[in-house]
Amino acid sequence: MGFAPNWSKGRRRTGQPATRHRLMPGRNGGRGIALLALAIAAALLARWVPQPVEGSIEGRPRLVDGDSFFIGATEVRMQGIDAPEGRQACMRNGGEWRCGESAKTTLQRLTGGKSIRCDIHSTDQHGRRLATCFAASGENLNARMVADGYAVAFGAYRTEEAAAKANRRGLWDSEFEQPQDWRRRNGAR
Repeated sequence: MGFAPNWSKGRRRTGQPATRHRLMPGRNGGRGIALLALAIAAALLARWVPQPVEGSIEGRPRLVDGDSFFIGATEVRMQGIDAPEGRQACMRNGGEWRCGESAKTTLQRLTGGKSIRCDIHSTDQHGRRLATCFAASGENLNARMVADGYAVAFGAYRTEEAAAKANRRGLWDSEFEQPQDWRRRNGAR
């Protein structure tokens, strides 16, 4: 005769009633709390771990809008952010505000017409190089566009977006449609 534990009638083999698992600090609960803390730490660390860089490109940008431009023949899109499209309008103080043009103007002001460096991370479905870009001073332009409120966080820069929103900077002082929703509705890429 083989071993067959008696699991019937909700009792364990010891004869004690079966209990549901609870988060108990002494047993598996401590492990669950440790795993949760580890997951939170990993998510926070991912923000500061640099993404792999395929290469860099330097030069004076010819702006398309507030988050994309050409350096020479290479089309670059700033990774982790989404700025309003050039034709996109928002509402501010009861009137139309050309927020797409304002985003482009802000990026132009931040670059100062000088050469910038972009660290390329990948290529998007449209062939644009996705990059983190830096002004001649070394300032991260992606982060600054979000911090100033002229781009929204799009996979990164959530802290900068929260500060811009709390202080009603740029787009956050207007009524606006998320750039990706505006593109979808207007057939833009």
